[in-house]
Amino acid sequence: MSGSEGQAHPRLPGTLAERVADQDARWPVSKVETAFENPYLGVSLDTIVDPAGQEHTRVVVRPHGAVAVLALDEDDRVLLVEQYRHPVGQRLIEIPAGTLDIEGEHPAEAAARELGEEADIHAAHWQPLLEMAATPGYSSERWMAYLATELTAVPEAERTRREAEEADMWQWWVPFARAVDLVLDGRITDALTVGAILAAQVRRSR
Repeated sequence: MSGSEGQAHPRLPGTLAERVADQDARWPVSKVETAFENPYLGVSLDTIVDPAGQEHTRVVVRPHGAVAVLALDEDDRVLLVEQYRHPVGQRLIEIPAGTLDIEGEHPAEAAARELGEEADIHAAHWQPLLEMAATPGYSSERWMAYLATELTAVPEAERTRREAEEADMWQWWVPFARAVDLVLDGRITDALTVGAILAAQVRRSR
């Protein structure tokens, strides 16, 4: 929907709208300089050209993207994992998540792999829950969250040996309603976890 459609707000700047949505509208890129690159992400300086023909330089961080899993058991308990996150210097409460770091892997397949690796759990039923642009002001990263139900344990002989921060990870089962309260009380702050829990809560109320 463009700004020229619809009626102006009767009192404030902007246009009245009932339906809006993200849309593809890429500005031309006149120059790209690679500032940093490793197997996890790249950083570039992009020169973009606005509709008036003016150039602007933007820093763009290009990670692989990520997936997350909101896993619910038969008693409506949600699986939360606690792990140390060095950039923020905290042990954060999150839902199982990971990066899209395998070439050609579909996000749903990555989500199933992460649930197995981080929590030793399989799910028989999967449902897309939420898609987010992580920090679109400077990053190309997109996140996809899935709802996973009908859970079973991975056989012990098939479980992943966790390393580094994941070796010190804890798994917690919390009533879903309590998880919503933890988000609203600021006890859970990981953005992908917050988004997935609140999205599931909204879907329940529809």
